[in-house]
Amino acid sequence: MTAIDDIPVASTPPGGYGEHDRDRYDRTMPPPILADAPDELAPGVIDLRGTWKVVDLRSNGEPVPAKNPQWRHFERIEQSGDRVVVTGGGIIHDFPHADGTLEHALRDVMAIDFATPLVVTASFEDGMFVLRPNGEDGIRVTRHLEGERLIWDYAGVFQATMERIDR
Repeated sequence: MTAIDDIPVASTPPGGYGEHDRDRYDRTMPPPILADAPDELAPGVIDLRGTWKVVDLRSNGEPVPAKNPQWRHFERIEQSGDRVVVTGGGIIHDFPHADGTLEHALRDVMAIDFATPLVVTASFEDGMFVLRPNGEDGIRVTRHLEGERLIWDYAGVFQATMERIDR
């Protein structure tokens, strides 16, 4: 096993991962980043590991039309200690330590264009994985479990319910 701090922090490659002639949701995912890391999670960290697929998508409580590409979203979440890697839709977002600090924040690019710089802090609070752009309190993206389902709330813009398709 390799200590999590000895595994280089991953980032989204230019243009996103996978085949650039394909839609972001049809691309082949890269191999897991934390494959050689210990399985143990830090105290207070909820276990979100696995590959998840959207099964319900809502905005303002209303169903989002089936033509919305977010319906095709799936993601792999890897965890070790308090490190979290979310891979999906062409991006690799690696949070070296989910401790809420800018020092250990994600420094990558947005999925919308694979180019716009993004800095996001991460923490585990009240049973949720909480992301804050630039560490600010006003905007929160959260993931938490409700039974066997993952609920992804994208700052109130949409809420996706996801089912685990692989552990």
